[in-house]
Amino acid sequence: MIKNRIREYRARYDMKQDELARLVGVRRETIGNLEKGRYNPSLVLAWNIAKAFHVSIEEIFTVE
Repeated sequence: MIKNRIREYRARYDMKQDELARLVGVRRETIGNLEKGRYNPSLVLAWNIAKAFHVSIEEIFTVE
């Protein structure tokens, strides 16, 4: 299972789900589903999310 820290990083950047979604080119619902663990991102999406927060993919996503 892939765990993520998207919600935590959004809080650090004071960013709403729709803002992050716009930055990475997905719908707000996709970000919500990622945060709830209902959806595993593609490598490209994981890369774009990490890039939006200026960190490595490993800082946001971990495999358990």
